[in-house]
Amino acid sequence: MHPFTIDDFPALCDMLATQDASLQTIINHYGYPPFWSRPNNFETLVHIILEQQVSLASAKAALEKLRQRIGDITPENVLALSDDALKAAYFSRQKTVYVRHLSQSLLSGRLNLDELALLPDDIVRQRLVELKGIGNWTADIYLIMVLHRPDIFPFGDLAAVNALRRLKNLPKDAPHEHLLNIVEQWQPYRTIATMLLWHNYLSQPRARRGAF
Repeated sequence: MHPFTIDDFPALCDMLATQDASLQTIINHYGYPPFWSRPNNFETLVHIILEQQVSLASAKAALEKLRQRIGDITPENVLALSDDALKAAYFSRQKTVYVRHLSQSLLSGRLNLDELALLPDDIVRQRLVELKGIGNWTADIYLIMVLHRPDIFPFGDLAAVNALRRLKNLPKDAPHEHLLNIVEQWQPYRTIATMLLWHNYLSQPRARRGAF
């Protein structure tokens, strides 16, 4: 399917809300979600890698620390840094390896971000998860926030899954198949539902950890 745009977004939220009353309650309480969007560039992928398994605030702090050290966040500038310099920018040993591998993949032409924007979702995912340190969660966030593909639900995202459980009053041990059945009802706009769930999650006082 074609990417959705900021102009499409409110109408898509309304359409889903007419099909699922629980999504309508999110709009009623908090309004429409932000149109979360990131540019299709190296810095964005570095940022998403930094967000793996840490808070949004911690990832943003590491990204800003890196920017202070090298200015423009480019593959060339990252590869010029030593491991110690990246550690000082709050990069773990694993994430140092991942970002170096990403840098080399882009410079060698193994990965072409402009080309990804033209490919189907499954091929985009395949190209990304071939890279060290990039799994389905990172691919999902890229498909949602960068390419704005409309039918992605990130089952590896705790915020989205926990928001889904709360919204549907499900126990923490609800089987994956139960969650899957709910999410499938939002096809072909599971991304829009995901953004509504994130909006609901981040609008709760205890979850205000920064913006995407």
